[in-house]
Amino acid sequence: MVKIRLQRVGTTKKPAYRVVVADSRSPRDGSFIEVIGHYDPLADPPAIVIKQEKAVEWLSRGAMPTQTVASLLSRSGLSDKLVSATLRKTTDRKTLKKSEKKAAAQAKAAAKSETKPAEQAKAAAPEGKPAAETKAPKKSETKPAS
Repeated sequence: MVKIRLQRVGTTKKPAYRVVVADSRSPRDGSFIEVIGHYDPLADPPAIVIKQEKAVEWLSRGAMPTQTVASLLSRSGLSDKLVSATLRKTTDRKTLKKSEKKAAAQAKAAAKSETKPAEQAKAAAPEGKPAAETKAPKKSETKPAS
């Protein structure tokens, strides 16, 4: 799969990034297919330069931008339709995971609330019996008749 992502350049504690098109299996700072822009977060305001034509071309070919690059594309003025369509795919996966976790937590809570009334019913059943039936004498309490 081809991704549009950031490649870190610059020195220690002074990051700058290239916006590159790369194979998703290659490392972050490894090989890439094409450089389509750059991003400098330390500039005031942050400098975002992306070649619009190249970005649209790669998006139309099916390249998936990372969330950071998608936000940079929308901030740089790329059509929101292209960016929102690609963002929706990435956020859908994340929201699916979150909703699955919520559903599992709710199922656990529901299971706990269902078991509590059953346990309360079991605990309430011996209370209705006479005290003689519920408490059996211990062997040490019974004395043999002499």
